Amino acid sequence: MRMAAATHLRALQALELAIRKGSLKDAAAELAITPAAIGQRIKALEDYLGFDLIVRGRSGIRPTRELEGALAHLGAGFRELDTVSRILDFQRVNEVHITADSDWAELWLQPRLPDFRQANPNTLFCINGVGDVPVRLGEADCEIWFGDARDGDELLFHDYLLPVCSPNITRRVSAAPEESRLEGFPLLHLDCYTFDGGAIGWREWIAKHGHRSTGPGRGIRYKKLVQALEALYANAGLLVCGLALVTPQVNTGELTLPFPVEKGQQSANAYRVSFREDALRRSATAKFREWLLQQAGVTRTQLQSVIEA
Repeated sequence: MRMAAATHLRALQALELAIRKGSLKDAAAELAITPAAIGQRIKALEDYLGFDLIVRGRSGIRPTRELEGALAHLGAGFRELDTVSRILDFQRVNEVHITADSDWAELWLQPRLPDFRQANPNTLFCINGVGDVPVRLGEADCEIWFGDARDGDELLFHDYLLPVCSPNITRRVSAAPEESRLEGFPLLHLDCYTFDGGAIGWREWIAKHGHRSTGPGRGIRYKKLVQALEALYANAGLLVCGLALVTPQVNTGELTLPFPVEKGQQSANAYRVSFREDALRRSATAKFREWLLQQAGVTRTQLQSVIEA
């Protein structure tokens, strides 16, 4: 029986991306879903067909012999669909589709977006697959990430990493002896900065500033800042994180800085953005880019003023 391609379109998309990118992780990043979800889509297609489609090895993902004969057609098919998508995109002039670092999107972009919406009420957003309009097939209009520079990208801002905690924890830390202020307090750790060569975690911070002599690497680890913030609000410990993403919470007093600001360090990596050239021909995307860069400039200035104060 002939396979209904439309029924398995998402699985075929996941398969084509995984083969082209060489890994489930890179394919997931492009679709703003998890690697596990990519694997599930491919597995569902394999179950339907009754044979394997990919082989996982040390060098990455590669096609099985059964898939190799169809691989060229699979790639060509999605290139044609991408062309159709780009042509039809121009009919969706008020939509802006964004793939972004999830912490940045929730903690930095979402609180500021109402101002843009007020000035541009007809603009519709889809951020990481969720929003005013459904996710569409093909590339997003822009991608925002925390990491190294890429060809054609634009800098948003470097972050400034320093300890944060709840007001209650700050009061308790401040009352402890200077040389052991962190002794006995739970330390929380973020994995999202581990690939940044200039980043600091608790090991680096304590080695430089002291206040504790035992277990700088012990404590609960979090993959995302949003998850760790819930622990901070519950007085569960102290965390080293980027100030730019928690400035509103610090300003309102939900979070506090238990140590002087100068005991922080700028990240080597930065939040960066890349816009599709053809997407910028649409007025909504061009206006969003202009607004985004202006807001990022404000953040850079605010961080600099805090650091130099």
